[in-house]
Amino acid sequence: MSDQYVNEPMLDLFIFESTQLIEQMELVIISNEKSSSYSSEAINEIFRIMHTIKGSSAMMLYNNISMLAHSMEDLFFVLREDKPQNVNYSELSDLVLEGIDFIKLEIAKIRNGDEADGDPSELIESLKVFYSTIKGQHTNISHGADSQENRPIENPQYYISKVKTNTPTSQNIFEATLFFEPDCGMENLRAFGVVNDLQELVEELCHIPEDLDREDSASVICEQGFTLFLKTQHSFDEIHKALVQTFSLKNLQLTQVDNSDLFENLQNESHLMGESSLKVPTVLGKNTFPTDPGENENLLAATQQSIISVSVAKLDQLMDLVGEMVIAEAMVTQNPDLKGLELNNFEKAARQLRKITSELQDIVMSVRMVPLAGTFQKMNRTVRDMCKKLDKEVRLQLIGQETEVDKNIIEHISDPLMHLIRNSIDHGIEMPSEREAKGKTRSGTIILEAKNAGGDVLIIIRDDGEGFNKDRILAKALEKGLIQESDDQIPDKEIYNLVFLPGFSTNETVTEFSGRGVGMDVVVKNIEAVGGAITADSVPGEGTTIILKIPLTLAIIDGMNIKVGDSCYTIPTTAIKESFRPKLTDVIVDPDNNEMMMVRGQCFPIVRLHQIYHVQTEVTQFTEGIIIMVEQDNKTLCIFADGLVGQQQVVVKALPEYIHNRKKVKGLAGCTLLGDGSISLILDVGGLMN
Repeated sequence: MSDQYVNEPMLDLFIFESTQLIEQMELVIISNEKSSSYSSEAINEIFRIMHTIKGSSAMMLYNNISMLAHSMEDLFFVLREDKPQNVNYSELSDLVLEGIDFIKLEIAKIRNGDEADGDPSELIESLKVFYSTIKGQHTNISHGADSQENRPIENPQYYISKVKTNTPTSQNIFEATLFFEPDCGMENLRAFGVVNDLQELVEELCHIPEDLDREDSASVICEQGFTLFLKTQHSFDEIHKALVQTFSLKNLQLTQVDNSDLFENLQNESHLMGESSLKVPTVLGKNTFPTDPGENENLLAATQQSIISVSVAKLDQLMDLVGEMVIAEAMVTQNPDLKGLELNNFEKAARQLRKITSELQDIVMSVRMVPLAGTFQKMNRTVRDMCKKLDKEVRLQLIGQETEVDKNIIEHISDPLMHLIRNSIDHGIEMPSEREAKGKTRSGTIILEAKNAGGDVLIIIRDDGEGFNKDRILAKALEKGLIQESDDQIPDKEIYNLVFLPGFSTNETVTEFSGRGVGMDVVVKNIEAVGGAITADSVPGEGTTIILKIPLTLAIIDGMNIKVGDSCYTIPTTAIKESFRPKLTDVIVDPDNNEMMMVRGQCFPIVRLHQIYHVQTEVTQFTEGIIIMVEQDNKTLCIFADGLVGQQQVVVKALPEYIHNRKKVKGLAGCTLLGDGSISLILDVGGLMN
C-alpha cells in the first residue's frame, strides 16, 4: 500500500470494518458447522462479507487480501447458485477459517504499521481444489472467473428502481443512486468499494460526494445517498448486476440517460470548482444538488448522524484530562490555605464544581465502557479448534455478555480467558467415551459467565469435567517445598489455588497445549496487572470453577486516605469492611510472633504499614492508631495505620518506571496526587494479603 494512506482516516475505517466483518463471519461459520451444513442465509452473508472485503482491500491496495477474498467469494457463489450436494462442510470450514486467520494476520500487520506481505497463493490453490470438487470440473477461480458480469441477477429484499431508454447507444451513460442500510456505518468506505467494483466496467466515472475521504462524506451519503455518473460500453443489465452486489444495500435507483454531453458538463463543473468539491448541475431532473457553495455548506451542516466514530486515542486523552480536572478540583476545594476559614459562598461554589466534575467523569467513563460480548464470542473459535485437535466434544455456553467494563481492561483479559478455556478443555473435559463410562453426556460443557459485583466484574469459567486432582496437587506442592508435610489442615480452596503459582503443573507429559508450567502464572500476572484477582475451586469428578474478579475501570477510584507518619496511603473503598480503634485485649501473638486481631470471635492477621514500608512514626501502639479491616477473595486482613484522613475520588497513576527497576515493592497498585499537592500511594489489598 502507498505511504500516502498511512495514518489516514480511511485506513482506520478499513481496519475497523474489516475486523468487524471477519469476526462476524467467524461466528457464522462456527455456528453453522455445528449443524453439519450451511444455511442459505449463512452462505449469502459470507458471500457479501467477502465481496465487501475484496472491494475495500483492493481499494486500499492490499492485493493479497483482495485476491484471497475473491477466491473465497467465488467459492460461496457456487454454493449459493449451484447448491451442490455432498459438500464436506468440515473441510470447507477449515479452509475458510484458515483464510480468516490469514486476513487477521495481515490486518494486524497493517495496524502495527508493518507491510502486509503475506502470500495467500497456497491457500488460494487449496480453495481452487475444493471449488473444482463441488463444481464437478477444474475451473480457474483466480480473478476474472465467475466475475459479476457472468452471474445471474440476485433477487434482493430491497427496493430497486429501474429506468431504461428504448434506444441504446454505442456508449451508454447511467445515473445510479445507492442508499445503504440505516446505521450500517462506514458509508464512505462502502462507497469506495462500489467505485472500485466498477473500475473494470466503466470508461469514465464521477460521483457525489466526490471527496470520500472527508469526515462529513459519510453523513452526506447517509442522508442523500451515493450518486454515480457512468460512461460505459456495458449494458444496463450488466451495470445493474454489478451494483446489486453491494453490501448493506437498501435502495438502488439506476437510470440510463440519453445525453452525450453529460460528462463534458460534469467534468467542466469539476475543474471549475476544484477537485474536492464537485457540484453537479441539475441535468437529470430527479436528483438536484445545489450549485451555490453557500447552499452546499448549509446542506452539509444540516446532515448529521446520531452516532459517530471517535478515535480511541482521543477518548484516552479525554479521560486523562478529566483525571487532571478531578485532581485540580481537589486541590482547590481541599486547599490547606482554606483550613479554618468560614467561606459560605466558596463552599456553595465548591459543591457545584464537585457535582459537575463527578457528572462529567461518569459520562466519560460510560463512553469508555464496552460489553464483553466481543471477547466472549471469540472463545467459540478456541473451543472449536481445541475440540478438533483433541477429538473432544465441548459446548460453550455464554452468560452475561452484555456486562460492560473499561475498554483498557478488556485488552488485558482476552488472552487469560483464552488460556483458561484451553486449560478446561485439555485438563478438565474428558474424552467422550470416558464421559459416557462415568454416566455423563458425551459432550462436555463450559460456561463462561460475567456479572457485576459492586465496583467489580466477576468472570466465571465453569466446566463439568473431572475437576482438580487434590492429591496430585499436594504431592507437587510438597515436591516444590510450597507446603510442609504437617500442613494437613489446609482448606481445599487454598490447595486448588496453588495451581496459579509459577512453574506449577501436574501434567506428566508436555503437549502442544500444556505441561510446561508457564501458563497459569502468566494468567495471574495479566489479571493482577489490571488490579484483579483469580481464585479456583473444584469438586473431583464434577468439574472446576475459576473466578476472575476485575475492576470496572482503572482510571478513577473511590479511596480512603490514611496516614502513617508523614506518608499517606489510599485504600480502595470497595475493599474496606470497617475501621475501628482496637483494644490491647483483642490482640493475639502466636508462637512465631505473628500479630492477630480478634474480632467477634474470629482471628485475622495484622499488617503494620510502618514496618512493611519502613516509615518513621510515633504511633506504634494499637490503642493509639486505627485498624482498617479489608477483604478480598474471601480473605480478611487488618491494616494498622496512624489514622484516617478522609474519603475522596483519586486518579490512579502508574508508579514511575525507575521504582520498578530499582526495587520490587509489594502491595502497591499505583499512586495519586492529593488536594494539598502531596502524593499518596495506592495499596493493592490482594498483594498485601499474599
